[in-house]
Amino acid sequence: MIKLRPSRPEDGPRVVEIWAAAVDATHDFLSPEDRAAIGREVEAFLPYAPLTVAVDRRDRAVGFMLIDGAHMEALFIDPEHRDAGVGRMLIEYALAVHPILTTDVNEQNVQALGFYEHMGFERTGWSATDGEGRAYPLIHLRFGV
Repeated sequence: MIKLRPSRPEDGPRVVEIWAAAVDATHDFLSPEDRAAIGREVEAFLPYAPLTVAVDRRDRAVGFMLIDGAHMEALFIDPEHRDAGVGRMLIEYALAVHPILTTDVNEQNVQALGFYEHMGFERTGWSATDGEGRAYPLIHLRFGV
């Protein structure tokens, strides 16, 4: 059974591990240099971020989400737990708190884009680069009126 809870300091290594596994499974469009650079940024930031984590019955993180205001900055699921409802659970929790929610998804990440659109998010815009100015276009999405 999966439960949600706020992240704790001891979750840090595990959420970085989840991020890396999820990115390696879905972000094949990243150059090796960009993947390594982004990985270093994530390792320096993610363990200290206020996350909502999805945990299994052993209280081991299997996914996580980062929300800043009403913007979902990150949603990553351990590839071993994909298609098990973890992402849906996290999104439904976020929408209960923020009925109007925005997020961005890499244009090349068609699996994630399909997931968000299936959940009811609508496209609101496009950017030619990611938040760090790298040449990875983003699709801006919004849920709610």
